[in-house]
Amino acid sequence: MMRLHNFRPRPGARHRVKRLGCGESSGHGKTSGKGHKGQKARSGGSIRLGFEGGQMPLIRRLPKRGFNNAAFHATYAIVNLSDLNEFKAGTVVNEELLRELKLVRGDVAGIKILGHGELKDALTIEADKVSESAKAKIEKAGGTIIPRLRDEPGTQKVTAGADDVDQTAKEPEAVAKSKKKSTTAKAKKKASRKR
Repeated sequence: MMRLHNFRPRPGARHRVKRLGCGESSGHGKTSGKGHKGQKARSGGSIRLGFEGGQMPLIRRLPKRGFNNAAFHATYAIVNLSDLNEFKAGTVVNEELLRELKLVRGDVAGIKILGHGELKDALTIEADKVSESAKAKIEKAGGTIIPRLRDEPGTQKVTAGADDVDQTAKEPEAVAKSKKKSTTAKAKKKASRKR
């Protein structure tokens, strides 16, 4: 019958502590399992993983092949709904406000809103990604979600104004003039050679 005084730890769960420095006959005396001298024998002395005493380590000797997606991994700043309760109702929550309150730090690819906690007031949230639970809670509180506008890499903003139109109209004329100048220069050179 199982009673409190019958409880025993499972076999192998507890084992004898390794007692060091109890004389040479104990088997763990003299150097206490640390060998003789050297960096590892010193208190606090340790060698980092993969270090080979200054020799070129194996990880650097082996050739690297194949594609690794880690270089292109996008890290998003995680913001929970419970963190957004610091803002008043009707506030447009964007990256600048989040950075002021230290809710977003460092260099991140974007902002993702997660649904941990409850949202008290109706807020307009500008974010790159929103989880399904967070979206439901924001809409329930009367808030709205705006996708964050970002400049994609490799694209340039084009502003079509009156000056831009004039410049584009002038470009063909300038090209035509330069062509005429080059042809006249060539003709003069040929004429001088014939003389």
